Amino acid sequence: MSIYLVIGIVVWIYLLSVLKRAHVPAFFFLIGTGGLFFILIGFSDPYWVWFFTHSVINGVKWFGNLTNMSEVMNRYGLISINNATQPLTMTIDYECSGIIETMAYISIVAFFPIFNRYEKAFFGVFGILWIYLANVLRLALIIIIVHFAGGSAFFIGHSIVGRMVFYILVIALYYNVFTYSQISHSLYQNFRRFITRIKKRLSKEG
Repeated sequence: MSIYLVIGIVVWIYLLSVLKRAHVPAFFFLIGTGGLFFILIGFSDPYWVWFFTHSVINGVKWFGNLTNMSEVMNRYGLISINNATQPLTMTIDYECSGIIETMAYISIVAFFPIFNRYEKAFFGVFGILWIYLANVLRLALIIIIVHFAGGSAFFIGHSIVGRMVFYILVIALYYNVFTYSQISHSLYQNFRRFITRIKKRLSKEG
């Protein structure tokens, strides 16, 4: 672990304690969110990057096996997209893993003042899965475009269509979780009722 990261964590915790005692929730949220994001990014290399990258690759591998449009080389993080004219190999790297968007989301959820700790845990897991599926969908769209249009369409698929779809889905997540709070609370309450019914059913059967 870098000494600069350790010093940063200590300073961050100290600032949070000062801001909490001073009762300035806006600055507490900003410093908390920003600091946690950079700390998580600092810890992400190499382990979390490897985990996120291979999780996305395995999701795309399922799509490739289903459609025969692509083949995945897990060990090297490569996706070979099949087409009749220009076969193309795509690398799943740090940017494609979705780790930056996921860490940013987790940081906001952790310090979002409206949610209690159970809601933070629920929406944290929910958001991670949402961003993961959005990223797999983005890569699947790239594969479809390149498969039918050829390697020359990679830029359009990767930099325009794929990113547009991915960020629309991420913005929808942010809107429903952080902005439209009534919907997010309703989603959590429905989840709690579902879990409660399962527990009651299991207790009766037991």
